[in-house]
Amino acid sequence: MADTPQHTTAHGMEPYDLSGPTELGALSKEQQEKLNSFKIKTRVGNEAYMREHPEIECMLDGFLSDVLTKRPENIREYAAQYFTVADLNVIVEKQMENRQSCMKQNKILQKIGRL
Repeated sequence: MADTPQHTTAHGMEPYDLSGPTELGALSKEQQEKLNSFKIKTRVGNEAYMREHPEIECMLDGFLSDVLTKRPENIREYAAQYFTVADLNVIVEKQMENRQSCMKQNKILQKIGRL
């Protein structure tokens, strides 16, 4: 097997076609280009969706913070409990308010830094 992919991977993606120099690999060049295009479009779409819904980032940040702080033994059970708590919307709203406050504070600090 070769050490490098036979096709150029999409930016930020793992190498996936490790066939030999004379082998075609799992996908044809055209198929690989279509796959790369699909991955790029999917990533761009996901990033746009995340920008439209900042509450997702707040939910994930809160969850990861809790997991790293509490280090539960059964992560799946913990995740199920975390995301099904009755007042999750209240928690996310508070996180959104904190996020907005931090963003305002950062803008103020940036303006002060420019003076």
